[in-house]
Amino acid sequence: MKKLLIIGAGGFGRELYAWASQHPDCGRLWQLAGFLDDNPDALKPFGSFAPVAPLAGHRPAADQLYVVGLGMPALKEKLVAPLVAAGAEFLTFVHPQAHLGDRVKLGQGVVVCPGAILSVDIEIGDFAMVNLNCTIGHDATLGPWTSLSAQCDITGHVRVADRVFMGSRASIIPGKSVGSRAIVGAGAVVVRDVP
Repeated sequence: MKKLLIIGAGGFGRELYAWASQHPDCGRLWQLAGFLDDNPDALKPFGSFAPVAPLAGHRPAADQLYVVGLGMPALKEKLVAPLVAAGAEFLTFVHPQAHLGDRVKLGQGVVVCPGAILSVDIEIGDFAMVNLNCTIGHDATLGPWTSLSAQCDITGHVRVADRVFMGSRASIIPGKSVGSRAIVGAGAVVVRDVP
């Protein structure tokens, strides 16, 4: 059985630990083995409920599986890319309370959180994150390393490029695009293309 390590022991990492423990594959295909984080005391305020090993200098092993508990695209890529280059195996994590329709393609290391709804004919790039209660409409794409905060609404035929960060409750009307490394603020409504 693989040992699942969560990269990042901050807020999103701790949420992901709880959701992973609820997944039907937990204890069947993999077991939770703790966190990789360079702050050894990251979990101390929360009762140190799981082990925290340093990320710096970590070498992937054949019996290890990884999932990314980081939200900010630049930090996520900076910390995860060396593990990818070293051949680490990343879990594409879909919580059982998420709903995915037909022909939804998920890249390596994607995280889809509880309550998310991905309709049909959608493509999600490697290491993208779709947080709580987001909706993604038909024919939409999210680029690699992109992060959607809670309750974002991506409507039909929307193109979100790589390394985009969208704040909570942001929405994009149909057919619009958001360019590489853009930040869409919480509560914003995108009504025209964003470079």
